[in-house]
Amino acid sequence: MDALATEQFEASRSRLASLAYRLLGSAADAEDAAQDAFLRWQAADRDRIEVPEAWLTKIVTNLCLDRLRSARARRERAVGVWLPEPLLKGDPMLGPADTYEQRESVSLAVLTLMERLSPVQRAVYVLREAFSYSHAEIAEILDITESASQQHLHRARQRIAAARRGGGEIDPESARGIVEEFLAAAASGRTERLVALLTDDATAVSDSAGLTETLLRVDTARRVAAVVRAGLRSTSAKRRLAGGTSAIHYAVVNGAPAALFVVGDRVVGTMSFDIADGKIATVRGIAAPARLARLAAAWRQHDRDTPLVTEW
Repeated sequence: MDALATEQFEASRSRLASLAYRLLGSAADAEDAAQDAFLRWQAADRDRIEVPEAWLTKIVTNLCLDRLRSARARRERAVGVWLPEPLLKGDPMLGPADTYEQRESVSLAVLTLMERLSPVQRAVYVLREAFSYSHAEIAEILDITESASQQHLHRARQRIAAARRGGGEIDPESARGIVEEFLAAAASGRTERLVALLTDDATAVSDSAGLTETLLRVDTARRVAAVVRAGLRSTSAKRRLAGGTSAIHYAVVNGAPAALFVVGDRVVGTMSFDIADGKIATVRGIAAPARLARLAAAWRQHDRDTPLVTEW
């Protein structure tokens, strides 16, 4: 392959990986999809490709659809066993992020809700909301009609809006203040204050560090408060599992406020929060090492501030 063709692809790699991440919810799978597209680009008759960006977008989108439709993916992503891979603020895979719709499309909440969509609905939603493709362009990418593209988008928006739990964007300082107060209440055992910081229908979801095959899910403010209090209670067993004493740092993960549990320079867990009307609506705990690999690598290059909790 000539240098110009390689340069042409590399100029699009970040955008293609961002597209694949939104479709798959996995940074590792997104990188694989982008690399597979590169191999196809190498093998293609590029003189016959009029618009490389459009060609590459179609290739990556369809590679992702093939993966989503596979029997293996259906097993791995079954309801109750799958959470998206979290990414630290500043990760290029989170882009583009100029509009609210673009930022929303990469939130852990929406990535999770997109599991309720068919693969084609998911692709239409991502191409339109995150990348501003026209319905004519989406129809060409997916080999469907413009009318079908419009219908898929309408249904996707309806399904996501019906299940979305959150109050839109929140001021970063306010978000941090809510999380700091929540962690302080949990650490001190103030159950009533914890409950007051949660919406009545709050939900907590955890991957249990990958130790179980299903997600741990808890509903109602009081039960969530009890689980969070227990989770933030430091014990020797937890320290052994984490590989040492953790500090808890504030961070922004997929656009949402989060707490990172860090041992030395290793991220061993994340707890992210969806906030609605000044209260926490959803808590997501992710600690399976495979889901944290990219975030942990980014954290090692990150400028750290003073931890919210110095020893956990």
